[in-house]
Amino acid sequence: QVQLVESGGGLVQPGGSLRLSCVASENIFGIYAMGWYRQEPGNERRLVAVITSGGSTDYISSVKGRFTISRDNAKNTVYLQMNSLKPEDTAVYYCNADGRHAGGYVYWGQGTQVTVSS
Repeated sequence: QVQLVESGGGLVQPGGSLRLSCVASENIFGIYAMGWYRQEPGNERRLVAVITSGGSTDYISSVKGRFTISRDNAKNTVYLQMNSLKPEDTAVYYCNADGRHAGGYVYWGQGTQVTVSS
């Protein structure tokens, strides 16, 4: 059972920055795709950014150029650097590990709240 622990959320003013971190309990990055999802109240959880086991990245259009997903294999940590934050980025952000393509499982973190408000 892989555990994912997020941190780094908080309250920030519009235009500000935050960096989210997700620490995995095992070294899975060579197999698992790692993603950041977010969920606003009343809405479904949706993918924001992903980094594959090969290191390729992808983003939803609304965060391209503002968010950057990266990982540190030595620390078993995935990051989401969020710049130029907007009120519409307010949500609970979840870390996800998806290994289904390799016969693995899907794991979720507990979530971290990001609030963008003046």
